[in-house]
Amino acid sequence: MKALWSVPGLALMFALLAGCVTINIYFPTAAAEEAARAIVRDALQVPEAEPAPESESGVQLPPSEPRHTGTANAAPVLVWVLERLVSPAAAQSPDLQIETPAINRIRASLRERGPQLAPHFRSGAIGFGNNADVVIRDLSEVPLRDRSTVQRLISEENSDRDSLYREIARANDRPDWERQIRETFARVWVEEAPSGYWYQDGNGQWQQK
Repeated sequence: MKALWSVPGLALMFALLAGCVTINIYFPTAAAEEAARAIVRDALQVPEAEPAPESESGVQLPPSEPRHTGTANAAPVLVWVLERLVSPAAAQSPDLQIETPAINRIRASLRERGPQLAPHFRSGAIGFGNNADVVIRDLSEVPLRDRSTVQRLISEENSDRDSLYREIARANDRPDWERQIRETFARVWVEEAPSGYWYQDGNGQWQQK
């Protein structure tokens, strides 16, 4: 066993591990939330918060001295390498692409339609569905002459939202992320909505923010 922890033995083990470890592409949850928040605030015309200063943190070294290759310190070094080979954070992309011509067109459309929908959100006639779309809650809150207009606006809004979630997934070459992107937006729409807006909880029951 001592030969295994020698420098040649460690080199051989690292080479074998590198060939066996498969790096999976994990859904970048934090990046998706940040992207969704920027888009939702833009659509709802919520003022952007001041960005926090970036930290200058570097890569942490393993607990042992990195230059020492003795038997006593070989195991911690191996554990440190293994953690980084299989860590989901290491496999995540730090950013989510949301700047494409298609996405920008959809964002402009959402921004333009927002002021037309806002009065109906405030009255409670419509609210945020738990599927990240807009849902009619109480059409009686809309004057009869305006109901067809509101229904058209909702249809157009939901078409744009569906396209947005799909285009973000496509822009990042991960169409399989569309469901998770939609789930992220469903939560962020509610979080960023003004007080008094209505939304559906996970069971489809209406709640007022």
